[in-house]
Amino acid sequence: MSGWEIRWSNSRSLPYFYNGSTGQSTWEKPAELSDDAVKSLPGAKYLSGTAAPEGKVRASHILAKHTGSRRPSSWKQPNITRTLPEARAQIQGYLDTLQALPADKRAAEFAKIASTESDCSSARSGGDLGFFGRGQMQKAFEDATYALEVGQLSPLVESDSGVHIILRTA
Repeated sequence: MSGWEIRWSNSRSLPYFYNGSTGQSTWEKPAELSDDAVKSLPGAKYLSGTAAPEGKVRASHILAKHTGSRRPSSWKQPNITRTLPEARAQIQGYLDTLQALPADKRAAEFAKIASTESDCSSARSGGDLGFFGRGQMQKAFEDATYALEVGQLSPLVESDSGVHIILRTA
Protein backbone atom coordinates (compact mmCIF):
# COMPACT_ATOMS: atom_id res chain seq x y z
CA MET A 1 0.00 0.00 0.00
CA SER A 2 1.34 3.42 -0.94
CA GLY A 3 0.19 5.31 2.17
CA TRP A 4 -1.09 8.19 0.03
CA GLU A 5 -4.45 9.87 0.46
CA ILE A 6 -5.99 13.08 -0.79
CA ARG A 7 -6.84 15.80 1.70
CA TRP A 8 -8.42 19.24 1.41
CA SER A 9 -6.48 22.41 2.25
CA ASN A 10 -8.84 24.90 3.89
CA SER A 11 -6.27 27.68 3.59
CA ARG A 12 -5.88 27.30 -0.19
CA SER A 13 -9.20 25.64 -1.01
CA LEU A 14 -7.36 23.00 -3.02
CA PRO A 15 -6.81 19.25 -2.69
CA TYR A 16 -3.34 17.96 -1.81
CA PHE A 17 -1.65 14.59 -1.45
CA TYR A 18 -0.65 13.33 2.00
CA ASN A 19 1.32 10.19 2.85
CA GLY A 20 0.37 8.97 6.33
CA SER A 21 3.32 6.57 6.42
CA THR A 22 5.98 9.21 5.80
CA GLY A 23 4.19 12.44 6.80
CA GLN A 24 5.00 13.90 3.38
CA SER A 25 2.54 16.25 1.69
CA THR A 26 2.60 17.70 -1.81
CA TRP A 27 0.37 19.71 -4.12
CA GLU A 28 1.45 17.67 -7.13
CA LYS A 29 0.53 14.06 -7.82
CA PRO A 30 3.33 11.82 -6.49
CA ALA A 31 5.36 10.42 -9.37
CA GLU A 32 4.83 6.82 -8.32
CA LEU A 33 1.04 7.08 -8.63
CA SER A 34 -0.75 6.48 -11.91
CA ASP A 35 -3.89 8.43 -12.76
CA ASP A 36 -5.95 5.30 -12.06
CA ALA A 37 -4.25 4.84 -8.68
CA VAL A 38 -5.07 8.45 -7.75
CA LYS A 39 -8.76 7.86 -8.50
CA SER A 40 -8.83 5.00 -5.99
CA LEU A 41 -7.10 6.85 -3.13
CA PRO A 42 -9.00 7.76 0.03
CA GLY A 43 -10.22 11.32 -0.42
CA ALA A 44 -10.32 11.13 -4.24
CA LYS A 45 -13.72 12.84 -3.96
CA TYR A 46 -11.82 16.08 -3.31
CA LEU A 47 -10.49 16.01 -6.86
CA SER A 48 -13.98 16.12 -8.30
CA GLY A 49 -15.62 17.91 -5.38
CA THR A 50 -15.11 21.29 -7.01
CA ALA A 51 -17.85 20.85 -9.60
CA ALA A 52 -19.58 24.18 -10.08
CA PRO A 53 -23.19 24.66 -9.01
CA GLU A 54 -25.56 25.34 -11.93
CA GLY A 55 -24.53 28.50 -13.80
CA LYS A 56 -21.59 29.29 -11.53
CA VAL A 57 -17.84 29.19 -12.00
CA ARG A 58 -14.95 29.12 -9.58
CA ALA A 59 -11.72 30.97 -10.14
CA SER A 60 -8.56 32.20 -8.52
CA HIS A 61 -6.76 35.36 -9.53
CA ILE A 62 -3.64 37.41 -9.05
CA LEU A 63 -4.30 41.15 -8.97
CA ALA A 64 -1.93 44.08 -9.41
CA LYS A 65 -3.58 47.35 -8.50
CA HIS A 66 -2.28 50.65 -9.88
CA THR A 67 -2.78 54.36 -9.29
CA GLY A 68 -5.85 54.36 -11.55
CA SER A 69 -7.55 51.45 -9.74
CA ARG A 70 -10.88 52.21 -8.11
CA ARG A 71 -9.28 51.66 -4.70
CA PRO A 72 -5.49 52.03 -4.97
CA SER A 73 -4.64 50.33 -1.68
CA SER A 74 -4.34 46.73 -0.56
CA TRP A 75 -3.60 44.45 2.36
CA LYS A 76 0.08 44.77 1.40
CA GLN A 77 0.32 48.46 0.73
CA PRO A 78 -1.86 51.34 2.03
CA ASN A 79 -1.06 53.55 -0.96
CA ILE A 80 -0.34 51.89 -4.30
CA THR A 81 1.99 53.95 -6.45
CA ARG A 82 2.60 51.64 -9.43
CA THR A 83 1.37 52.83 -12.81
CA LEU A 84 -0.90 50.88 -15.15
CA PRO A 85 2.06 49.92 -17.41
CA GLU A 86 3.98 48.72 -14.32
CA ALA A 87 0.96 46.65 -13.19
CA ARG A 88 0.68 45.12 -16.67
CA ALA A 89 4.38 44.25 -16.68
CA GLN A 90 4.19 42.69 -13.22
CA ILE A 91 1.20 40.51 -14.10
CA GLN A 92 2.71 39.57 -17.48
CA GLY A 93 5.82 38.35 -15.63
CA TYR A 94 3.68 36.06 -13.45
CA LEU A 95 1.78 34.85 -16.51
CA ASP A 96 5.03 34.05 -18.34
CA THR A 97 6.28 32.09 -15.30
CA LEU A 98 3.03 30.12 -15.02
CA GLN A 99 2.80 29.36 -18.75
CA ALA A 100 6.33 27.96 -18.71
CA LEU A 101 5.29 25.29 -16.17
CA PRO A 102 3.75 21.92 -16.98
CA ALA A 103 -0.05 22.16 -16.64
CA ASP A 104 -0.13 19.87 -13.58
CA LYS A 105 2.15 22.23 -11.64
CA ARG A 106 0.37 25.52 -12.44
CA ALA A 107 -2.35 25.53 -9.78
CA ALA A 108 0.08 25.10 -6.90
CA GLU A 109 2.47 27.75 -8.24
CA PHE A 110 -0.46 30.06 -8.98
CA ALA A 111 -1.60 29.77 -5.34
CA LYS A 112 1.95 30.45 -4.10
CA ILE A 113 2.29 33.60 -6.19
CA ALA A 114 -1.21 34.80 -5.34
CA SER A 115 -0.67 34.31 -1.60
CA THR A 116 2.32 36.67 -1.53
CA GLU A 117 1.93 38.96 -4.53
CA SER A 118 -1.76 39.59 -5.19
CA ASP A 119 -3.21 42.92 -4.05
CA CYS A 120 -6.58 41.24 -3.38
CA SER A 121 -7.52 40.01 0.09
CA SER A 122 -8.17 36.63 -1.58
CA ALA A 123 -4.37 36.22 -1.30
CA ARG A 124 -5.08 34.61 2.10
CA SER A 125 -6.66 31.71 0.21
CA GLY A 126 -4.16 31.50 -2.65
CA GLY A 127 -6.26 33.83 -4.79
CA ASP A 128 -9.38 31.63 -4.61
CA LEU A 129 -12.59 33.62 -5.07
CA GLY A 130 -14.93 30.68 -4.56
CA PHE A 131 -17.99 30.09 -6.73
CA PHE A 132 -19.73 33.04 -8.34
CA GLY A 133 -22.40 33.60 -10.94
CA ARG A 134 -23.17 36.18 -13.57
CA GLY A 135 -23.53 39.71 -12.25
CA GLN A 136 -21.39 39.15 -9.15
CA MET A 137 -18.05 40.37 -10.51
CA GLN A 138 -16.97 43.28 -12.67
CA LYS A 139 -18.01 42.58 -16.26
CA ALA A 140 -14.50 42.31 -17.76
CA PHE A 141 -13.49 39.85 -15.04
CA GLU A 142 -16.71 37.86 -15.31
CA ASP A 143 -16.57 37.63 -19.11
CA ALA A 144 -12.94 36.50 -19.04
CA THR A 145 -13.64 33.85 -16.40
CA TYR A 146 -16.66 32.37 -18.17
CA ALA A 147 -14.66 32.24 -21.43
CA LEU A 148 -12.02 29.98 -19.84
CA GLU A 149 -12.07 26.19 -19.65
CA VAL A 150 -11.46 24.63 -16.22
CA GLY A 151 -7.71 24.65 -15.58
CA GLN A 152 -7.04 27.36 -18.16
CA LEU A 153 -5.18 30.62 -17.47
CA SER A 154 -6.44 33.89 -18.86
CA PRO A 155 -4.35 36.44 -20.66
CA LEU A 156 -4.06 39.79 -18.85
CA VAL A 157 -7.49 41.05 -17.83
CA GLU A 158 -8.05 44.70 -16.92
CA SER A 159 -10.92 45.78 -14.69
CA ASP A 160 -11.66 48.79 -12.48
CA SER A 161 -9.79 46.94 -9.72
CA GLY A 162 -6.53 46.56 -11.67
CA VAL A 163 -4.78 43.98 -13.83
CA HIS A 164 -5.48 40.27 -13.26
CA ILE A 165 -4.50 36.77 -14.31
CA ILE A 166 -7.38 34.37 -13.79
CA LEU A 167 -7.19 30.61 -13.29
CA ARG A 168 -10.56 28.95 -13.73
CA THR A 169 -10.81 26.14 -11.22
CA ALA A 170 -14.41 24.90 -11.73
